[in-house]
Formats: sequence, C-alpha cells, structure tokens
Amino acid sequence: MTAPLHDTAAETAPVEPVTGDGAAKAVEGRSPGRIAWERLKRDKVALTGGVIVLVLILVAVFAPVITALLGQSPDERHEDLIDPLFQTPLGSFGGISGDHLLGVEPVSGRDIFARIVYGARVSLLVGFLSAVVAVILGTLLGTLAGYFGGWLDAVISRVMDMLLAFPQLLFIISLISVMPNNMLGLEGTGVRLLVMIIVIGFFGWPYIGRIVRGQVLSLREREYIEAARSLGAGRPYILRKELLPNLIAPITVYATLMIPTNILTEAALSFLGVGVKPPTASWGSMLSDAVTFYETDPTYMIIPGIAIFVTVLSFNLFGDGVRDALDPKGTR
Repeated sequence: MTAPLHDTAAETAPVEPVTGDGAAKAVEGRSPGRIAWERLKRDKVALTGGVIVLVLILVAVFAPVITALLGQSPDERHEDLIDPLFQTPLGSFGGISGDHLLGVEPVSGRDIFARIVYGARVSLLVGFLSAVVAVILGTLLGTLAGYFGGWLDAVISRVMDMLLAFPQLLFIISLISVMPNNMLGLEGTGVRLLVMIIVIGFFGWPYIGRIVRGQVLSLREREYIEAARSLGAGRPYILRKELLPNLIAPITVYATLMIPTNILTEAALSFLGVGVKPPTASWGSMLSDAVTFYETDPTYMIIPGIAIFVTVLSFNLFGDGVRDALDPKGTR
C-alpha cells in the first residue's frame, strides 16, 4: 500500500503575517514606576491633593513675584486702614477689598495675602528640609541596624526607643531659647529656621528608621541577596545595588506623610513664640496674633487656619495615594 503524497507546496509555503484587527500585539513590559503612576492616576482624590501641593510649592517659590504683581509687601504697613479706637481693620470681613484680597492685619494693617504667601515659604521649607534630614538619618541607621544586626542593631534600636520617648516640642523650645542670635553666618530668623530643621529632622528619623530596619530584616533573607553573596558581591555592593532600590517605595511613602507633620510642628512652635522672629511671616505666628482679635476680627484667625488645614490635608491625601500606588497588594 502506497502512502499518500503530501502537498509539498502547502508545506513549504511561507506563512503570511496576520494583519488587521486580529493582529497580535507585542507584549509590552512595564516598569514598577510606570505601574505605580498608572495606579496613582486612577486616584482622583490623591491627584487633587498633589496638584494643590504643587501649586503651594510654586506659590512659595515665586512669592516675591506674586506679591509684586499685586503691588503688596508682607512688611508694608497700612495704618490708615485701621480703626484708631479698636485697632481693627476698617470695612467688613477684615478689610477685604480689591487691593487687599484677604484683608489686612489688625494694628499694623499689613496685607494678609502677602503674609500668607510668604508664610508658605517658611512652612514648606521647614517641612521639606526636616523630612530630608529624617530620611537620610533614618535610612542610613535603619539599614545598618537591619543588615548587620548584633550589637549594632541593639544600640541603634535603643537609641530609637529613647528618642521616640523624648519630649520633642519641649526640647525644641528650650534649645531655641538659649541659642545665640548669630550662628554659622545666620542671624535671627535664619538661626531659628536652622535649629527647627535640624531638631525636627533629628527627632523624626527613628520613625522612618524603624520602618527601614524592618524592611531590611526581611529583604536580607531573600533569594536574590543570597545569590549576590554566592557570586562574591561585597556588603557595600549589596547595600547599594540590592537593598536600597527596594527601600525607595516605603521611604517615599513615609516622607510624604512626614512633611505635613513637620509643617504642623513648625506652626505650633511659631504659635508658641519660639519659631521665626517677627516681622517674618509665619502661619503659626499669625494665628497667635489673631487670638487677641478673634471676637472683633475672626477673619484674621480663619485665613491662616485654612491655609494650614488645606496644606496638611493635601499632603496627607497625596501621601495616601502614593502609598496605595506603590503597594502592589494595596486595594482601594
């Protein structure tokens, strides 16, 4: 019995690529950053908070330009707009007008909008830079404690416990009270800003240090760390190339949530009179001055209060969104 002949032409004919709607699309890989950004874009509340944060940063950076365009200065007095008897602004709602969009301060008559804009510089500067100090110290010491363990871990952990139990606010108040007026080429407000940034950051690093230490304790036992060791990688290489890239997500999340806390701390210190020195504008010092006039001029207290509330809320909303976007197991 003869085997049937095969159609060799059919066997050797080239296969035409599929075109049109049924064409197979190449699988496109996505980086972790792109995945996080796509998750963040779906969170409209977090994006709203991020936009407000960006606007606040731009307002703080371009404060001199904004106030110059409006023809106002944070230190210029308008005593002709103040009632000489009650020391409160003339007109309704704290003297709000076309020239003074948010009114003027009691007694001095300084433009509130200009002082709010310049106050944003102080709050954001302290909030961001103290968070940077905390992130650097917390990442460094938390990584060392988690990776090396032993006596080094015990010492760093006990230091973190002591700092977490220390009365931060009272220490800052007492330290600023005894600081000289001139230090490292800075004077007055500059010295106080430097002290607040360093001390707030120093007392903030244990929070992020604990998170980093826990992450490192988990990561150092992973297979890819063992593989790197077996290939002869040294400790500096493992720390720099294997561990730190995997710590970026938790560090970023906690930093975004630490900034509003630092802003509130600065506002509290300025409210208590140990923050920036007058006449430098600060939201906390404006609230402190408004306590005397809250019955006759409530607008003066409401405006800086709203500024602090909106700033802190925006950072918290954005931080929550970043946390959800960077957490692969997170759900909304």
